[in-house]
Amino acid sequence: MDYRRVEGAREYVARLEHGRDWRGQIEAFAAAEGIDAGFFFGLGAVQDAELLFYDQDEQVYESHRFEEPFEMTPAVGNISLLDGEQFAHTHATLSREDGSTVAGHLDTATTFAGELYVREFETTLAREHDPVTDLDLWPL
Repeated sequence: MDYRRVEGAREYVARLEHGRDWRGQIEAFAAAEGIDAGFFFGLGAVQDAELLFYDQDEQVYESHRFEEPFEMTPAVGNISLLDGEQFAHTHATLSREDGSTVAGHLDTATTFAGELYVREFETTLAREHDPVTDLDLWPL
């Protein structure tokens, strides 16, 4: 395992805007505040979600689109740089009215309501290609 100690810096709470993309709002916020590394979690409700699942054998993302309302229970992730821009690596568990869930890497979802906590780290994390997994990971 590779690791690095990080110190926490600024902390934020935010309310996500209705009708806008969940992950896109986090990335826009991070860019506006100059956050190059951090951690977040959020909860709320979304519609029209697209989740990605990484096929480890084929080393490609499979997209799964859901055109229905969900509770976000929760979304967690981190902020780092990908190709020089803020990237919100987001995983989410989405709950249906009957209590069943879908989960995965959140690509897009239309926000119905959302609340977010963000903690910035006093460092920069920039993702780099990892040839073993074919993913963009932190080079620690």
